[in-house]
Amino acid sequence: MGDESYRLRLTDAEGNTVAVSPNFKSLNSLLEGVKAMRENAATGVVVDLRQQQA
Repeated sequence: MGDESYRLRLTDAEGNTVAVSPNFKSLNSLLEGVKAMRENAATGVVVDLRQQQA
């Protein structure tokens, strides 16, 4: 068996990819990453990089 890795692709309602994860070495570590993402999504800070600071 070769080197296996797993990645997550986050898509919006229209199927557009909005984020791609780094490679995870195991399915279990990928699932832990998904769990962490779900737990942090509601409290994550959104920064609009288009805004210029004065």
